[in-house]
Amino acid sequence: MYERTLQKAVHRVSESFPVLLLTGPRQVGKTTLLELCAGDHASAGRRYVTLDDLDARSLACEDPALFLQRWPPPLIIDEIQYAPQLFSAIKVIVDREKRNGMFWMTGSQKFHLMRGITESLAGRVAVLDLLGLSRAELAGRSAASLPFVPTADWIARSREAGTVPLMDLYREIWIGSFPRVHEHGPDVRDLFYRSYIQTYIQRDVQDLLRISDQMAFHRFLVSVAARTGQLLNYAALSRDTGIDNKTARAWLSVLEASGLVYLLQPYHTNLTKRLVRAPKLYFLDTGLASYLTRWPDPASLEAGNMSGAILETWVVAEVIKSYWHQGLECGIYFYRDDDQNEIDLLIESGDTFFPVEIKKTASPRKTVRTQFGVLDRLGRPVGPGAVLCMVERDVPLTSTVTAIPVGYL
Repeated sequence: MYERTLQKAVHRVSESFPVLLLTGPRQVGKTTLLELCAGDHASAGRRYVTLDDLDARSLACEDPALFLQRWPPPLIIDEIQYAPQLFSAIKVIVDREKRNGMFWMTGSQKFHLMRGITESLAGRVAVLDLLGLSRAELAGRSAASLPFVPTADWIARSREAGTVPLMDLYREIWIGSFPRVHEHGPDVRDLFYRSYIQTYIQRDVQDLLRISDQMAFHRFLVSVAARTGQLLNYAALSRDTGIDNKTARAWLSVLEASGLVYLLQPYHTNLTKRLVRAPKLYFLDTGLASYLTRWPDPASLEAGNMSGAILETWVVAEVIKSYWHQGLECGIYFYRDDDQNEIDLLIESGDTFFPVEIKKTASPRKTVRTQFGVLDRLGRPVGPGAVLCMVERDVPLTSTVTAIPVGYL
């Protein structure tokens, strides 16, 4: 049992909102987290029902009011996306009783859930996002983990995390972040991911998109995984898979709604029209991406042609987790213009940008300060910059840029 950073946020928002919705991919530990929180003294006595149970799902869809009489609050409702009819009935109870922390819900399809919530529970629900285990959680540092921003304070407070040797890091990347894989060890990795893909196609994608050619969808998954860390190109995805652009957009939207991929948006303003507008595509679990692209072991992944992209993907996912698992929004972008100037991450905090480069190197160059200089044209304050890389300890590169070990994340 790993302590999850988000546990504190669950209790915090439950004190202020009557309804909490926890979203994220299947098998990342949403139910386990809420059951763990329910075992705390302040939340004792909370009931639990899952809509994977077809009898419970049928009642929730056909008679939501009776369902909530059978399972009254305080209540955990697992996989709420199967019965959006419950939202209106929950609203009635929440508005009548006016108590916080009444309903905790989990869901694996955020896009469709949010549509129902905005119609029925706007202003009454707090939405939290959970991904797989972060490096801090795996190392037992969840209580000390902080949202990543490359300031001197963050660096000083993160040094205790230490560094990670190259092959140990790629072993983490290759295994991925799903709790079940870490619970049973790398011997179950391939079986888990094979079963995960089959179950995901059958339960989620098939229900939403009615896909007739599951082999085409599998080819699409592989093509998306192979392009992690690259600019999104629907034409290339369509060509690789043998589908049209409209279908590629629909399939990718489901992957995004399911929490499997993240589209990192470019930063641009009306004054910077020469900036690239396409988002960058990231698989949020590097183990699943490595499985789909058939890397048989960590050593081949580290030496292969996806080595740099998969490291960048892992770092971006860890940065996102550092915010989402604190219950915070993650204001990150990337920068790229027509002159081929590029910055991997722009972290927005207040009105300030913090530029970050991600490099598979132990000897970062000091010229990165010049690279970050392109941000002057944006007219925004620029804070300290960083190169997240394989150095053994944090090292100042210039007066404003520091090389930071990826192990600090």
